[in-house]
Amino acid sequence: MKKFLTATAAAALLAGAAGAEDIKIGVILGFTGPLESITPHMGAGAELAMKEVSDSGKLLDGSTVTSVRGDSTCIDAAAAQAAAERLVTTDKVSAIMGADCSGVTGAILANVAVPNGIVMISPSATSPGLTTAEDNGLFFRTAPSDARQGEIIATVLKDRGIGSVAISYTNNDYGKGLADSIQAAVEAAGGTVTISAAHEDGKADYSAEVGALASAGGDALIVAGYVDQGGSGIIQGALDTGAFSTFMLPDGMYGTVLEEKFGASLDGSFGTVPGTDSPGGATFVDMATAAGFDGTSSYAPESYDAAALIMLAMQAAGSSSSADLAGKILDVANAPGEPIYPGELAKGLELLAAGTDIDYVGATAVELIGPGEASGSYREYEFQGGKITTVGYR
Repeated sequence: MKKFLTATAAAALLAGAAGAEDIKIGVILGFTGPLESITPHMGAGAELAMKEVSDSGKLLDGSTVTSVRGDSTCIDAAAAQAAAERLVTTDKVSAIMGADCSGVTGAILANVAVPNGIVMISPSATSPGLTTAEDNGLFFRTAPSDARQGEIIATVLKDRGIGSVAISYTNNDYGKGLADSIQAAVEAAGGTVTISAAHEDGKADYSAEVGALASAGGDALIVAGYVDQGGSGIIQGALDTGAFSTFMLPDGMYGTVLEEKFGASLDGSFGTVPGTDSPGGATFVDMATAAGFDGTSSYAPESYDAAALIMLAMQAAGSSSSADLAGKILDVANAPGEPIYPGELAKGLELLAAGTDIDYVGATAVELIGPGEASGSYREYEFQGGKITTVGYR
């Protein structure tokens, strides 16, 4: 009997191995460009989820998951599309975790993902324009739309007694969409926007832009730009001339590189970035630290969650094909079901295999609404002693 059981077990293992595959998931982020200081942590977050699932051996008959990276550049739509085409046609990825910046995300969605039927889950593309993009049910995001961020920023400003602001935004889909959302929300709350003006990235001198902002005035300057590009240039110009001393810094401007560049010069300045104080957030930070990257970095937890949702949806669909998993993402992301947190992906896979519903809470208290958007909560931070300090959640 013992030999019979051993043979049976061996046969089962062989059957499982026969059904196993090496599933490839694209990770397309701006590894070069104006967000290159945060994208390594984003990529590491997504790949941490992939390793967790591969190590568990519980995805689709013991399948493994391999990350294939592509560089979106964040700003060059043609380069981003070419990178995405390679992921889809050459590397044969089953889905894409990304892209990061809104403009390149929209370009990849329209010109690569939709024509090829590939699921995309972006951890950081926040333009409100993506809400109504033609996506054939293939596009999701774990970061909330900037329509939501605008409302949060208006509330933060009002609570801090700031009645008038100037806005400088990076001249692209992300910057313009965010600036418009902020202005609408600030004015609806009774505040004043003295000027809302674009800046171009990649310039050596922003004195003209800062001069216009200074002439308009305001209690604070909102910089809706990129931390590794023109946004930092605007801050430097404003500090050098004394035009502004208090800055409000939305998500694209969040990064510890600001501590290195400006230190205590930013004390009293503040900002918002997607984040949650849920138990899953703290667990993810611990997991990231153990894995050797910064789990508090912008959109690292959203990247973990985006990758996790793709793989959990595969298990729910019983298939690694985008055509099959697309319809399962909302199911695994939302109630009802057993809550699943970071480090519990194996548990989620087991439950799904048994036909049990799950509610993936993840690192960012995931809740997808409407056409697959994150409902979203935000972390409010402030510079104190030259360091970024969390002061609350909204």
